[in-house]
Amino acid sequence: MSNRWTPHVTVAAVIERDGRFLLVEEHTPEGLRLNNPAGHLDPAESPEQGVVREVLEETACVFTPQSLVGVYLGRFQRPSRDEDVTYLRLAFAGTVGDPLPDHALDDGIVRTLWMTLAELRACPERHRSSMVLKSIEDHVAGRRHPLDLLHTDLSVYQPEIKA
Repeated sequence: MSNRWTPHVTVAAVIERDGRFLLVEEHTPEGLRLNNPAGHLDPAESPEQGVVREVLEETACVFTPQSLVGVYLGRFQRPSRDEDVTYLRLAFAGTVGDPLPDHALDDGIVRTLWMTLAELRACPERHRSSMVLKSIEDHVAGRRHPLDLLHTDLSVYQPEIKA
């Protein structure tokens, strides 16, 4: 058994329309919480592919990433489950279309909602993590990095075989 520290890599979307941000309300062990559309990066996908997939699963909307807002590192402890998890989150800004008809939301997602920054700041106890508000505040502050800052090696899709 390895004792190597392995943070969980997640991707998240910051989606703004008319001064409001698209969020999901989801069931968590701590109760209903607000989150950016977000989730774990899956094997054999780039971060950009992962965030497009997660937004579709959680909102039924097709997401088009336009920039990287930031990279966030956070730690979450849940003593009741003896969990101590570190998350490395890549947050992308972009746009979505209207929800696709007849596309079900992921298990655990109760609904999507649009909230202003002031509304979000007024309810930090409802946030899934502090990264929800931080990524939105960074977006509002104009933090944008080109997508080509990220590079996904071809080995992600087809691992190199070493003899």
